[in-house]
Amino acid sequence: MTDTPHTWFWEHVTPYFVQQFSISGILYNGRSEYQSIQVLDTPGFGRCLVLDGKIQCSEYDEFIYHEALVHPAMVLHPCPETVFVAGGGEGAVLREFLAYDSVKRVVMVDIDRQVIEVSREFLPSLSQGAFDDSRVEVLHVDAKKYLEDTREKFDVVVIDLTEPLEEGPSYLLYTQEFYQTLKDRLTPDGVVAVQSGSTSMVILHGFVAVANTLKTAFPVVAPYLAEVPAFGGTWGFTLSSRRLDPRDLSSEEVDRRLAARLNKKLRFYDGIAHQGMFSVPKYLREDIARSNRIITVDSPLFTY
Repeated sequence: MTDTPHTWFWEHVTPYFVQQFSISGILYNGRSEYQSIQVLDTPGFGRCLVLDGKIQCSEYDEFIYHEALVHPAMVLHPCPETVFVAGGGEGAVLREFLAYDSVKRVVMVDIDRQVIEVSREFLPSLSQGAFDDSRVEVLHVDAKKYLEDTREKFDVVVIDLTEPLEEGPSYLLYTQEFYQTLKDRLTPDGVVAVQSGSTSMVILHGFVAVANTLKTAFPVVAPYLAEVPAFGGTWGFTLSSRRLDPRDLSSEEVDRRLAARLNKKLRFYDGIAHQGMFSVPKYLREDIARSNRIITVDSPLFTY
């Protein structure tokens, strides 16, 4: 490991805004067929996975992001047995899925095999052995093509992709066409959770566009937020379904379902947190209502 106690990592959020934090070492620095991959050691956040210059998770606060992404969907579904994740190469989404005794099958599709290999070697605390669970099938193919070709249907789908960079591998999975495919791959009570980008006021366009594009495919679309310190502020997610609405769940009902279904204790998500996450601030609700931006294959969304 390179000892660099005074080195700073800079992430360009927009052309006019950066965030930075100190790094104490570079554990891995390479490039796959699809993207650059780094694992950084930091005094403030522990080990961090960085793809194409964007921080994906840190050891110290990843539980916030992954619990927020997975558990509202898993709690909303009556009995999730078959689940699917696109992306999530560090394995933490798998870890959270497998905490449910009802889960019988997990399909993970991440096109970049190298991200998984690097994460298993340098960030094993994130997956906690999830890749070796007999219920898990990991495929290194394009998630869009896989879902278009398969006839299998899933109770819960989690889309844990990198940001839609113009030269990145993910931007076609943020489109109206892909969201319609997701709808077709869900069971009748199926739920899909999408990581939807930053909700910082300097870069709202992605979060707002994802919410409005999901509305073209799903009758129920519920945006929600969680504070993720390593990401520099609040992060957006969107939960969608044909008929189940997470905003109908009381704190008591969320806690009851967690107690009945989960085989571990959570650190971030519970009934009270659920109410706060889905209480989206007024300015964000107004931005979503005003926007008519729909992401399509012919008019894709690109972030910075």
